[in-house]
Amino acid sequence: QKLTKLLFDGTQLVTDIQVAADLRETQRRAEGAELKLQRVKKLEDEAKSSTQKLKEITSKWALAKEMEIPQELWQLLNQQQEQCTLLLEEKNKLISHLKQELKNKDEQYMEAIKKQSEDIHLLLERMEEQTRFMLKTYRHKLLQIEKAFELERRQLLDSNRKKWDKAIQAHNTQQLEYLHARMRKVKEIEKQLSQLQAQDEEEYNSMKIQLESDVQNLEKQLQQVKAIYQLNQEKLEYNLLVLKKQDEENMILKSKQKRKINRLHSLLNNLRTKLANQEKQFGEEKQSLAAYCESIRAHYKAVQRRMRHFAAVEAEKFLGVWLMNEKEAKGLMRKALDADRIIHTQLLGLPWQEPHHWFLNNVGPLGCPKEKRMATELAAEILTVESGEGRKGSTGKAEDRVTPLRNVDKKTAKRILELVRDESGFLVASNWLKPLQTLKRHKSTLMKLDSIFAALKIDSEDDLYQLLDFFLKYKAQGMTLSQVGPPGYIIEVPWVQERESRTYPEGKASQDSPGGEDVMDPAEDREEGESGWQKDKLKSPWSSLGTLPPLSFHADDVLKILKAFVRDRNKPREKCGSAKKALQVRDSSKDGEYWEALAHVIPEPTLKLWDALAAALEGY
Repeated sequence: QKLTKLLFDGTQLVTDIQVAADLRETQRRAEGAELKLQRVKKLEDEAKSSTQKLKEITSKWALAKEMEIPQELWQLLNQQQEQCTLLLEEKNKLISHLKQELKNKDEQYMEAIKKQSEDIHLLLERMEEQTRFMLKTYRHKLLQIEKAFELERRQLLDSNRKKWDKAIQAHNTQQLEYLHARMRKVKEIEKQLSQLQAQDEEEYNSMKIQLESDVQNLEKQLQQVKAIYQLNQEKLEYNLLVLKKQDEENMILKSKQKRKINRLHSLLNNLRTKLANQEKQFGEEKQSLAAYCESIRAHYKAVQRRMRHFAAVEAEKFLGVWLMNEKEAKGLMRKALDADRIIHTQLLGLPWQEPHHWFLNNVGPLGCPKEKRMATELAAEILTVESGEGRKGSTGKAEDRVTPLRNVDKKTAKRILELVRDESGFLVASNWLKPLQTLKRHKSTLMKLDSIFAALKIDSEDDLYQLLDFFLKYKAQGMTLSQVGPPGYIIEVPWVQERESRTYPEGKASQDSPGGEDVMDPAEDREEGESGWQKDKLKSPWSSLGTLPPLSFHADDVLKILKAFVRDRNKPREKCGSAKKALQVRDSSKDGEYWEALAHVIPEPTLKLWDALAAALEGY
């Protein structure tokens, strides 16, 4: 126990450095992401404000054309110059702020490199110190063991010398393996540190390049604003001269106005042409963006498929690791129980009884969801319900053995399965027909239903419940062809018409479809994307009435219902598909209790008994 504690403390000292380094790196990345978001937001806000101010400055030039008083033009020019100066000052402030952030990043990077170097040196020092201390402790323990053997068993030294040499050799081998494992671990940690350092350098270089590009873009925008300002200043000076000469050119004012009207007409035509070009360009951009959106959607679906695949792989890997650790823990537990049994029976002479705990017979992870039954198993249970007036006693016993169905009458479910079996015989393979005739009726029915379910792609009990619910919806929506037919093909139930008279008002009762072309597809009720019988039952027409007596179905309608069911299952429903493929989450709340119980299979009183027995034996 002392050696194990020393080894644990040494490992804890080494791992604490790595945990602290990981924590600092996580905090640094979180702060960097937050600063980046703030910087991007600040740049966006500055771009919006500068664009708005530039629009305001540009919009005021149009007012200069309408002004005729020189003093007003001069005042407008001064205002425009002040606004441009304010805009340039804001740009300069943003540039200086970004440069300061870049400088701070450089300083933080140098401090991180220095801190990582110190952590590496401290890690190496602790590892070397722990190795020396463990070797010293092991040597001390070996000396104590040798002295005890010399004092107590000197007369058996010659006979046990070979065994002792083998034990020393095995101990030396173990020490060498431990040293090799420790060196490999040191190399792995150094490799991880070098990888983290390289990754940080790459992130720093990318961030530096991005900030430098932002600075260059802002400088370009500043040059553009200066050029616009100079050009507008020249235009204003020219317009001022023109306005001064207008007082002297009153005689030719009409001719100038006519020329101005002609120039405006040409400008209007140019603007119309530009508008048509812009509309065409925007249409092309819309098509390209739609194509890009479609590619993004396909990529999103691919990522979802990969996520489900990786989740399944991780669950399988978790099961393997759990079984391996559970096997090892139970092996150690069995050794402890065997030692307890030997101590009680051989040393103490007391009767020993093996404990019976809740966790001894457990195999595999706790809280795993149970697998659902197959459709054939549920069909076998449904078909065990016997019908007929002369078998009421046996019917009660059979129904007691069958699991209660989900809001479906057992007799109705059995009659639906019998109709499917009788009317879908063509789905059974031809090479199965002769063997089925030689089997018993119940077994041949199950094999026939199994072949039919395979053709309809009905695997689990949820799929079978969907089929039964589909038949009930078909009847509820009034899609049966006729209630009259040849004998033996109709299941007559006297309450059906009474139920229909209560369900449908006059003039709106269910109507037959002789051609089968106007039959409604019950799949249209599932447009909201709900999957499984549990969600479809919320929309079932019988949900508010409870479990009803068996319904009547015409034999000619079975194939139409099956066609509609297959067509409904083949429709692409992304929501249903994703819900079916969603992995079930395991309840891990009792994992800690389970492993803690395995570790304490020997109770505390028994451990105290062992300690007392060991002290007594040493004294003896």
